[in-house]
Amino acid sequence: MSHEPHDKMQPDSPPTTVPWRLATAQDPDWAGWYHWEPADDFEDYAGPFYCQPDGKGIVCGFMPEAKNRNGGGNIHGGSLMTFADYALFMIAGGMDANIHGVTVTMNCEFVGAAEPGRLLTARGEVVRAGLSMVFVRGMIDDAGRNVLAFSGTIKRINRRS
Repeated sequence: MSHEPHDKMQPDSPPTTVPWRLATAQDPDWAGWYHWEPADDFEDYAGPFYCQPDGKGIVCGFMPEAKNRNGGGNIHGGSLMTFADYALFMIAGGMDANIHGVTVTMNCEFVGAAEPGRLLTARGEVVRAGLSMVFVRGMIDDAGRNVLAFSGTIKRINRRS
């Protein structure tokens, strides 16, 4: 996934034009949200995941299904970590979704269980953005109840043609 950090985002309003690689979600349940185009096959299988601007920056959304369950019936930690990685890049890039990079570190603390069929959201902040590295931290929650704390580092790379 690739994005570029953005400090011009107007968090209280959607972008006036749909940014490259983000398109308005076609699923009516996700009206007002944005989705990757062209799709990321793995993220769509694991999710799909969505994002939208809100008054605090960017929020990412995920509605886990039965396929995301672990043996105990809760959402599998790998599904939560995949959503956290998506959120890492969206928080770093904002709605411009224009940061090209790879995840070089990812730390996750599981602080609560999540169940299928309940909206999970992720929010966070860029701790520091340098020329080659972007440091991000965030939280996935279920209706205000913390589920997963995450932090990670993105190594910027030049995009190949």
